[in-house]
Amino acid sequence: MIAKGWYWLGFLGSLTLVAVAYFYFEKHMGLAPCPLCIFQRAALLGVALCCFFGLMFNPAKVWSKVIAFGASVFSMLGLAIAGRQVWLQHLPEDQVPECGPDLAFMLDVFPLQEVISTVLQGSGECAEVQWTALGFSMPEWMVFIFLVMTLLCLRLLFKRERNYFSGALGR
Repeated sequence: MIAKGWYWLGFLGSLTLVAVAYFYFEKHMGLAPCPLCIFQRAALLGVALCCFFGLMFNPAKVWSKVIAFGASVFSMLGLAIAGRQVWLQHLPEDQVPECGPDLAFMLDVFPLQEVISTVLQGSGECAEVQWTALGFSMPEWMVFIFLVMTLLCLRLLFKRERNYFSGALGR
């Protein structure tokens, strides 16, 4: 029962973050997402998908652990990608990589493995700070958000489930 509440929180929270990124930052403010931002959105959608499965199928023991593991993996991937972008943003200007081709072009021309490798290396556009709140850039906020998600997912993964009938069956 408690896990279902966490699934709702993960599902709605992840979709809300993706919606805010798309409708507010991209469409309203006109901030084009860099490739690392797009990968972070994909990680959020992965968490949302895992939580959706948890809500739809109300899994018991083993499957709830599989879903929690999946959500943990996506949240850790998002954390790593956001961390990489924060690292790029804090590089000295002379060490920032040059801007590369955009993601749509790379997906059309290169094999998927090469696209992923190139994007994860980052580029100059990923190092640009376009927005801040309370002195933190968007990727810095996402590091915090993904860290919280990761901790919650790991808590669900390693939480011991009570078996209320074990005492009655043992008699």
